[in-house]
Amino acid sequence: MKNIFTPRFIFITSAVLLAALSRVFPHFDNFTPIAAMALFGGVYFSDKRLAFVVPLIAMILSDVILELTTGWGFHNTIIYVYVAFILTSAIGLYVRKNTNIQTVLGASVLSSLLFFVITNFGVWAASGGVGGASGLATTYALGVPFFAPTLLGDVFYNTILFGAFYLAQRRIPALIK
Repeated sequence: MKNIFTPRFIFITSAVLLAALSRVFPHFDNFTPIAAMALFGGVYFSDKRLAFVVPLIAMILSDVILELTTGWGFHNTIIYVYVAFILTSAIGLYVRKNTNIQTVLGASVLSSLLFFVITNFGVWAASGGVGGASGLATTYALGVPFFAPTLLGDVFYNTILFGAFYLAQRRIPALIK
């Protein structure tokens, strides 16, 4: 059996876990590393299964910590957050074929939009679909103010994760695939 615990795997896993841990510290609303963890994992874990599993486990662990410390780690729309998270990892699998500043920035914007669409739909669905299509449109309109910090957080944390890994690869050849 192949040893997956290579320096590359340890670095990538540590980066994802540190990003997840940062969720439990005070931060601006919606300015979190959620999408960045998923995108980074999707791009850099060699094993496609790990590209989904490791970031998802990190996300669940941070949600458990948030639940235990604040009471709001799990909520009635968490499944929608996880769906957006998993789809962002899938975007990472696509980006891995051509990882550069433009594709990561584009994937950051796409993942932010995806998160916005899916989670706001989840808020509307959790309300029982109140108001039908009009209620859904209202939910999206009410979510607009939360989009900017989501987008800024995604770009910020992707810059940190992808930038740190790029610089680390230049210094530590064992991190190169």
